[in-house]
Amino acid sequence: MAEKQVALVTGGAKGIGLAIAKRLANENFQVVINAHHEPSAEQTKKWQDDGFSFDILLGDVANDEDAKSLVDQIIEKYGTIDVLVNNAGITKDKLLTRMSNADFNAVINTNLVGTFNMTKYALKIMQKKRQGAIVNLASVSGLHGNIGQANYSASKAGVVGLTKAAAREGALRGVRVNAIAPGMVNTAMVEKMSPKRQEAVKKTIPLKRFAKPEEIADTAAFLIENQYITGQVITVDGGLTI
Repeated sequence: MAEKQVALVTGGAKGIGLAIAKRLANENFQVVINAHHEPSAEQTKKWQDDGFSFDILLGDVANDEDAKSLVDQIIEKYGTIDVLVNNAGITKDKLLTRMSNADFNAVINTNLVGTFNMTKYALKIMQKKRQGAIVNLASVSGLHGNIGQANYSASKAGVVGLTKAAAREGALRGVRVNAIAPGMVNTAMVEKMSPKRQEAVKKTIPLKRFAKPEEIADTAAFLIENQYITGQVITVDGGLTI
């Protein structure tokens, strides 16, 4: 049985997910990271050098059997799961008229179906003990749409609806479900943009900068800690959607 509260962060090996994993570890959670592929030895050494030791479970959240196995493995080792952060997500951007069905479905399956799969199995455990918190990563793209992101925007809009429905069901037994809708965040995805494009995008943001992953992690920690917030979508976008 776990002495600490147990938190699972999907897609937690990099970017926003890793920032959330580190923040929760600093808050004395036992953190389990889910990744689709084995993190490199260099990555894990860097975590250890920084003072972090995470359990790592491999699996594809879009696969129902993998999702169930992830939760089952945590229950077998720690006896419970207190927090789930559904962060795993992918992009396959292309104009809608040029987007293949395969690219549309791949993004929907990872971002939306994956969130559904993990929530379904974690919620069962949390409802039995009448407590727990789930935080889903949505996006401002799911609130207002983006050119070239029909698949991504649809998946994240779906996450918003799923969050609100799950929050109503979870509240019947004391489980809170919320979502974060980040804007532009300094991650590998953004770093692929040209400097010129980055500067152009920053001009559209009232605060004139991109978010740090740690600022999204701050919001996740707040939603996990606050016992009277559920069914909400917190936009963290520097004012982009004002």
